[in-house]
Amino acid sequence: MSKEFSASLSPTAIPASGASVWLRNTGLVVAGSAVVAVCAHVSIPLYFTPVPLTLQPFAVLLLGLLLAPEVAAGALAAYLAEGAMGLPVFTPHPLGGLAQLLGPTGGYLLSYPPVAALISFLWRRSRRGFSTALASAALGNLTILAAGSLWLGLVTHASAQIVLTQAVIPFLPGDALKVAAAAALASGAQRLRRRVA
Repeated sequence: MSKEFSASLSPTAIPASGASVWLRNTGLVVAGSAVVAVCAHVSIPLYFTPVPLTLQPFAVLLLGLLLAPEVAAGALAAYLAEGAMGLPVFTPHPLGGLAQLLGPTGGYLLSYPPVAALISFLWRRSRRGFSTALASAALGNLTILAAGSLWLGLVTHASAQIVLTQAVIPFLPGDALKVAAAAALASGAQRLRRRVA
């Protein structure tokens, strides 16, 4: 066996920086999925809709602003995989597990990975100030609402008016606060990074 070939099989052949980045990103994915799981359990069921009030969207927006696109999407994909396997990471009120992904609120959940990546992509191509964080998070939140309401309409065969009153309108005031809070935290963290650098 040649020295070149044996060196390529050695664990030390992988650059240390590449391994540390992989470990860091893996840790961020796991931690991010845990943050969403915790926020999912801050949940209030509403009597007039199958969609509960929850902090999940806030976590999605914040992770999108704080993490790179692929890492943010990976954290939310890991969260969905954990929920589909039956781990208690979804909101505690509906069925849980794979049934929850396919149920009335599945559209919200399935939108999380692409929305987190979209928010990250948009914000990282801006000056990363509060206004651009606010705009990126607002667009992401509207995408979550659109996906959730469309899915709810398809699953329940409800009219557009019913879907709006069950899946969009009741959540707008709270979502505005979540968007503003995520933007404030992300822009504050960005200012802190600049001062430290």
